[in-house]
Amino acid sequence: MEPRPPLPPFTAETAAQKVRGAEDAWNSRDPDRVVKVYTEDTRWRNRAEFPVGRAEVHAFLVRKWSKELDYRLIKELWAFDGHRIAVRFVYEWRDDSGQWFRSHGNENWQFNPLGYMEQRHASINDRPIPESERLFHWPLGRRPDDHPGLTELGL
Repeated sequence: MEPRPPLPPFTAETAAQKVRGAEDAWNSRDPDRVVKVYTEDTRWRNRAEFPVGRAEVHAFLVRKWSKELDYRLIKELWAFDGHRIAVRFVYEWRDDSGQWFRSHGNENWQFNPLGYMEQRHASINDRPIPESERLFHWPLGRRPDDHPGLTELGL
């Protein structure tokens, strides 16, 4: 595997770069792109699911984005140390009935020396919101650089 910079041990700057790269990839809603940042034997905990390996993660992401429509995500660095990063995040999405949700969560990431994520532990809570309370209105895809982050939005 080719190195996937930035590499551990992380600094505040490189950890923030890793977080923004992950946000951008997830906002693409492209499972083929997203799984490339994980080791072949990656281990996850996402709510009550425990996918292991890229194939299971890929299937998980396909299911996720077929259910969570109009998905827009913001991640923010919370802490880092060596080869680990902690992130908080919020994303907005709607279901096929048109009900909007705001999902709040935390992730703990562990990377191998080549910069691939080998572990991802996520805790997530969903809250139904009326469409009028949505805060993430950019066009689908990458969040614009001038869009406020979680702290600026009071989240």
